[in-house]
Amino acid sequence: MNEEWREKKHSFFQHRECESFPCHKTEDEDNFNCLFCYCPLYTLGENCGGNFEYTKSGIKNCASCSIPHIRENFGRIIEKYPLLKKLAERKVKDENEENN
Repeated sequence: MNEEWREKKHSFFQHRECESFPCHKTEDEDNFNCLFCYCPLYTLGENCGGNFEYTKSGIKNCASCSIPHIRENFGRIIEKYPLLKKLAERKVKDENEENN
């Protein structure tokens, strides 16, 4: 993957005034990234690449996952976007077929 994002300001955001900051335990608050506050990879289920578990009722629990909050993981998150695109394309394609 192209590493140009490392030089860009858009790859890191921090909101220290947030009531939940930091929302995960961390030893490095200065590099805690709030950019992906609600993880965009949640919908990938088991393919997200994060540290998660499923509850007894089948809900994905990401409380132990700090992957989207680590400054250096911006590229790791962005690399998964083609999988998200594929999920959306499939849904759009299915809706189009239903309308025909």
